[in-house]
Amino acid sequence: MKRAGVLLLGALPVIAAGVYFAVPDDSADPADTAAASSSSSATARSDRDDAKDRAEREREADDALIADLPPGLAAPAKKELAQQLVSSAENSTTKWRTAYGSIEDVGDGDGYTAGIIGFCTGTHDLLMLVERYTEDHPDNGLAEYLPALREVDGSDSHEGLDSGFTAAWKAEAEVPAFRAAQEAERDRVYFEPAVRLAKLDGLGTLGQFVYYDAMVFHGPDTDAEGFYGLRERAMAEARTPGQGGSEKAYLETFLDVRKQAMEAKRPGIDTSRVDTAQRRFLTAGNLKLATPLVWEMYGDTYRVP
Repeated sequence: MKRAGVLLLGALPVIAAGVYFAVPDDSADPADTAAASSSSSATARSDRDDAKDRAEREREADDALIADLPPGLAAPAKKELAQQLVSSAENSTTKWRTAYGSIEDVGDGDGYTAGIIGFCTGTHDLLMLVERYTEDHPDNGLAEYLPALREVDGSDSHEGLDSGFTAAWKAEAEVPAFRAAQEAERDRVYFEPAVRLAKLDGLGTLGQFVYYDAMVFHGPDTDAEGFYGLRERAMAEARTPGQGGSEKAYLETFLDVRKQAMEAKRPGIDTSRVDTAQRRFLTAGNLKLATPLVWEMYGDTYRVP
């Protein structure tokens, strides 16, 4: 998965603008400069406060809208089904709870891939998981590797980790608190944002899963190959149901855009999770992701009765 948390970069232009207008003019009267600086700072603060208030009001309106909608993929049975589908692609099994202790370098440039959702040492989400877990459990067996995890973040390097990190991960995965931490981080970073946005876009249970799986594979990034970039590209070609468009047509477009991004990043990649799973459900008109389900992943067939 790709680096999480990139959306924070959106705050930078506002901060930069505040700094720019606060720079004094050496030729101006000091009192005037101070007054102008104070006024500019006050205006910047006011603008930020207004923007924050607008964002809070919009979020409250979105929360109210979502509260009136069916649970969709967030319903317990559907959420379990979603984890089985993702696990068939990530771990070649629908028994996703067997993957808490999985860890290996799959050679995709993201370092070690580990756990139930494929947290990676090179893409920030594994580091975030261990940092948050260590805040609540400071004496855990992974805490000593935090300095090394911070050093390799953003690369495929194993420096400082080959001395025992994989064994420590597998051992910690036997601890119920760490298993719970993996599930909580999966939900916080991937599942909940994907389902929320899909509902706001007017998508049903299948569409919510399509967003979730894309979020897992491409990461919650805003660049062209990140989830939010893919959504923008799809919306440029087709309207979402929330915009009055056809749900099936929009999802077809989103899957087309996503497949192109997968192949561009890794030429020759097996795109089963799109072609013989999600697109199969969509072609069948199964927008509610109703069971029974049959799909293929990398040549293997899976069934949920």
